[in-house]
This record gives sequence, C-alpha cells and structure tokens, in this order.
Amino acid sequence: MNSRERLLTALNHQEPDRIPFDLGSTQVTGIHVIAYRRLREYLGLPQVEPAICDEVQGLALPDDDVVEKLGVDVRGLFPLNSHNWNVTAMDAGDNWEYHDEWGLTQHKPKPDGLYFSVVKSPLDRPGLTADDVHDYAWPDTGDPQRIAGLRDLAAAYRAQGQAVMIKGVLAGIFEMSQRVRGMQNIMIDLASNEGLACAFLDKMVELKIKFWEMALPPLGDLVDVISEADDYGTQTSQLISPRMFRKIFKPRLQTLLARIHQLAPGAKLFFHSDGNIRPILPDLIEIGVDILNPIHITATGMEPGALKRDFGKDVCFWGGGVETQSVLPFGTPQEVQDNVRRNVEALAPGGGYVFNTIHNIQADVPPQNIVAMVEALRNG
Repeated sequence: MNSRERLLTALNHQEPDRIPFDLGSTQVTGIHVIAYRRLREYLGLPQVEPAICDEVQGLALPDDDVVEKLGVDVRGLFPLNSHNWNVTAMDAGDNWEYHDEWGLTQHKPKPDGLYFSVVKSPLDRPGLTADDVHDYAWPDTGDPQRIAGLRDLAAAYRAQGQAVMIKGVLAGIFEMSQRVRGMQNIMIDLASNEGLACAFLDKMVELKIKFWEMALPPLGDLVDVISEADDYGTQTSQLISPRMFRKIFKPRLQTLLARIHQLAPGAKLFFHSDGNIRPILPDLIEIGVDILNPIHITATGMEPGALKRDFGKDVCFWGGGVETQSVLPFGTPQEVQDNVRRNVEALAPGGGYVFNTIHNIQADVPPQNIVAMVEALRNG
C-alpha cells in the first residue's frame, strides 16, 4: 500500500498493512521547530532552515527527508492565515509583539519564548452589542490568495502516493470568539447575554463557510481529509455544559459541517477538540464528524479502550498514540515505547485509527523519545 491507500483503508474502518502515521499535517498534529531541529540532527540528516507552518505555535513543516525517514503518511495544505501570513513581530521591550489580521495583540517573551500568546482582544470592552460584532472589520476569509499554489502542491503529494489534509484559516467558532472577545467575556455573554454570544458564533460560522466555499471547489478533488476544530474539553470536564453545547453550538456546527460535506463529499471530516469531550461525542458523530482528534487519553472519560469499544464503529480516532504531557517529554525511551504499545493495542484493532501524539510535539521532547515512539509504532 502507498500512504494514501493506507490512510483511506484505516478511515474506512479496515486494517491496512500498517497503522498510518501523521506528523505535521495540521497545526494540532505537528512538531515545535526546536524539537524538529534536534530530531534532524539525531537522525543524521543535514541541517536546513525549517519552513514554519505556524509562527504563533512555532511549528516546523517536516521536510521530505524526515517524511521518508519516519514513514509519515499524511501531508498538509496550509492556507494563508494569521499564524503563517504577514507575521511581523515588533520589539516591545520584554516581548516580541505581533498584531494580526483579527486585531489581536500577541506577545512572545524574550529572549527564549516558544510561542505567541494573546494579550489583548479587540472586542474586549463593555457595552458591546451585536451591531458592533456585525460592523467589525473582519478579515476576508474568502480571498483566493489564501490558497495560491495549493492545488499544485496537493497534486504533487497525490502523485507521490501521499494522503492530503487541508485546514481552515481560523480557529473554532468558540475558540475564535474567545480570542476576539476575551475568554471571560464570551463565557459571561453565554450565561447572561446569549444574543451577543450568538452574534460572535454566527459570524465565525459565516467566515468559515466563506473560506470553504472559496477553497474546496478548486481543491476538494485532491483532498482526502478536511480539518476543523474547536475546544470544548478540560482535563476533567467540559468548558461548557453538554446542555449548552446542544442548544447553542451543535446546530451551528451542524450547519458548518454539512456545508463542508456538500462541497467535498469524497473527503473525511477531521475534528479536533482537546480534553474530556465524551459526553458530547455522540453529538459530534451525529452532525457529521468522521474523525476525532487528539484522543486526550489522560483526560477524564477519554480512556482509549472504552472509547474504541463504545464509539469505534462510528468514528475514527486520530492521535492518542503517546501521552504527550509527561511520558513523551520526560519518560525514558522504554517508557515511551511501552506507552505507545498500550495505546495502539487499544485503538488500532479493526482499523479506524491513525497514529499521532496528543497534540503537537513540544520543544522539550528529546529526539531519542521521538524515535522510540516511531520504533514502537513500527515494530509493535
């Protein structure tokens, strides 16, 4: 099997010749540039200046030699967005400061900060109304410049037998609303000013659909997986109640996901949400999610064997291959391998599984642990 055949077999709930492996096809399945440089050196590969696919998170785009060396099966398309387009950092004393196309102010600490973080939200002010949301200068998510060159890149990946994934240009409808309004504000709005909160959510759905209606007609025939995301879980529970999710968020997500399926009926829909989302997983499956990521196996309710037993016939699992918060950065190579084997044994039987970590590989992960992870995946 080539990589694309391997991935599609797994996503059709059948066992391929080996478990498909993703590294770097999205902004939530990638590797920090510091860890990436160390990995290249450990593998004996020549040092190159890595391409950065996400400046805010500091994520490197894996080069072809790493893809070949590690047996990576999925390649990503990264449209131009606020994490990789016109990211110009200014000197702001103790921080580098970046003002993005959404009006966010972001800081990365000097001298060795790893990421940019939002420090000022443009609509964080009292007395805001739904009209203010409507009248804000939102980015043009339907600008065709955002996908310039991506069809040729997708065709090249397809010709090489690789699977192709595409992400959108803004975070989830909840997460993006948090960024531009401020997390505390949007949570208060949801509880006390539902009309204002819904104005934000409806705008995010509109902006997402505008992008996909521009991008998928020229790209959809070359795309195997479409990535969407929104974070609803914490380590122990949910950010909002399942009741609120079903009332406010589910119908809006259903509108969005249905439109994506209409525009690219041959592609599978990948949905990322961290944390404990077990109570709303049946809802996500109901509205068209084909693939769940990242399988936050240490969160309450997200035990991999139970997820596979209860939902494995209805959704594919992408991630959860190794515990990323403690084992991968701080464990021994043997502990990494043991953890990988336990998770793979729970998630992979019968197909419906793609290997990746729980979210991105961070800067502090030693290269020997990354190699141990891949060896455990390959050798069982």
